[in-house]
Amino acid sequence: MQHIIDRFISYVTVDTESDPNSDTTPSTAKQWDLANQLVEELKNIGLDDVTIDENAYIMATLPSNVDHEVPVIGFVSHFDTTPDFTGANIKPQIVPNYDGNDIILNKELNIVLSPNYFKDLLLYKGQTLITTDGTTLLGADDKAGITEIVTAMEYLIQHPEIKHGKIRIGFTPDEEIGRGAHKFDVAKFGAEWAYTMDGSQIGELEYENFNAAGAKITFKGKSVHPGYAKGKMINSMLIANKFISKLPKEEVPEKTSGYEGFFHVVGINGSIEETTVQLIIRDHDRKKFEKRKKLVQKITEKINRKFAKQFGEDIAIAEVKDSYFNMKEKVEPVMHIVDIAERAMNELGIKPLIKPIRGGTDGSQLSYMGLPCPNIFAGGHNFHGKYEYVPVESMQKAIEVIVKIAELTAEKK
Repeated sequence: MQHIIDRFISYVTVDTESDPNSDTTPSTAKQWDLANQLVEELKNIGLDDVTIDENAYIMATLPSNVDHEVPVIGFVSHFDTTPDFTGANIKPQIVPNYDGNDIILNKELNIVLSPNYFKDLLLYKGQTLITTDGTTLLGADDKAGITEIVTAMEYLIQHPEIKHGKIRIGFTPDEEIGRGAHKFDVAKFGAEWAYTMDGSQIGELEYENFNAAGAKITFKGKSVHPGYAKGKMINSMLIANKFISKLPKEEVPEKTSGYEGFFHVVGINGSIEETTVQLIIRDHDRKKFEKRKKLVQKITEKINRKFAKQFGEDIAIAEVKDSYFNMKEKVEPVMHIVDIAERAMNELGIKPLIKPIRGGTDGSQLSYMGLPCPNIFAGGHNFHGKYEYVPVESMQKAIEVIVKIAELTAEKK
């Protein structure tokens, strides 16, 4: 357990926050710090073909130790952390033998991780938790996944009696800003299928995710002295507000679950002359997803018609861009790869929690790039904020799942 804790802390204390406003890959130079550290570690534990390319994509190989043909499989995680909350100066706290009560993350700031609000905490009574100090995120998304993959490979190297085929591992930058798979070389990776270790609660096994798009709606206005503005001023911020008010009020993240899709306003920046609204669109059902995108365009067109005579041109412009699609379409034809993961969990006494991802992973894009890639739990909770935590026992179980998948894939039958 201490080995896992030490490895995990060595990763999370390196700031790897990604930046959606950057055009480079990786999007931040500091991601190289952990990437280079990982390359040396992979070499030190004894993996072959350890490479890192000009965009910081890392790959390595554990050679087969069986004499019969076995499918090449892979395990993938990302080393960046979200820009939603600061990942600088992370100071992890270890909570051994959690007693089920409130955890004081930061006494001075009165920040408390409480099971009264985060009920999942009670699943882990008696276990060892790693939390934040209340001022940063933790980075278990997805440095827990990296910890698990590296440790599993190390274990397989140290235990050659465990039979396995060739295994490829891959670590990516910029997953948190939707670019983790953009420059992933699937042909170079050379696996028949892979698993992202990027889920949350122990037991999670996912092969369905949202179809996703982003929308930017720009509203134009006319600034006139407010004392003489009647019939002349057009306040773009108020028009933007009208647009938002036309979106379905119940179809937002805080009011949806399961397979329910949503519209989510993630940013507004405006003045009288110009306002932009940033929106993300999500739905598991492809037809409903397409309808959501059309609704954004319809609301925009209706606003333009209303102001056409006064303004003389389109007052609102909507740009909608697809981000990723539901991996289910690519995984269902090869469902044996999900079955293997499910069997691995069952044999280890872990109850599989097969459910749709209310988000996306590198695996959703990789599946459409020719690498079917379901998602397996990494163990963390409350990602992207100061209440993030991970039970060490969940990381241990994830390591066991990786090893068991390798074993099951190597069976002749």
